[in-house]
Amino acid sequence: MSRVGIRPIKIEEGISVTKDGDKVVVSSGNLKKEIDILPGIDVAINSDIVQVTRTKEDKQTASYHGLIARLISNAITDMKNGVKIVLEIVGTGYRAKVEGNKIVLSMGYSHDIDKEIPEGIKVEVKKNDIIIDGNDRREMGEFAANIREVRPPEVYKGKGIKFKDEIIKKKAGKAAQAVGGGA
Repeated sequence: MSRVGIRPIKIEEGISVTKDGDKVVVSSGNLKKEIDILPGIDVAINSDIVQVTRTKEDKQTASYHGLIARLISNAITDMKNGVKIVLEIVGTGYRAKVEGNKIVLSMGYSHDIDKEIPEGIKVEVKKNDIIIDGNDRREMGEFAANIREVRPPEVYKGKGIKFKDEIIKKKAGKAAQAVGGGA
């Protein structure tokens, strides 16, 4: 039995969770998120608790059990608290700015790179930080990964776009190796 899947999920105040056929709908005000219920999984919704159970005992259903439970739990938490992802720009001359519904990145290439900001996501640039704010963890993570992909941090000086809490292991480089281990 999945240890993650068997835990009951508490429905926060101000959040409504309903079952609509083969989907679970989590909503709060005008925000709404739908989660597909995969085959072999059953979702029971009581007054303030959501319980996810299995109807079959095969390997595939077992792997879906905890997944669906966490997707529902994350949707409830995200609706209540929101999600914030912070990217950090490291490097001289690297800049970002928001223009309308696009983020414009100047990353040392011969041209600026524009990325369309998805609907429901707010982006703000403060000094060397790109702050992505919204309620859909998956969509925001995908957008943040697309921004990071423009100039991923390199391993010698750490220049590029990285997540704020990401740790970049730096390599020593040729000069440092030649000094330390000469023959």
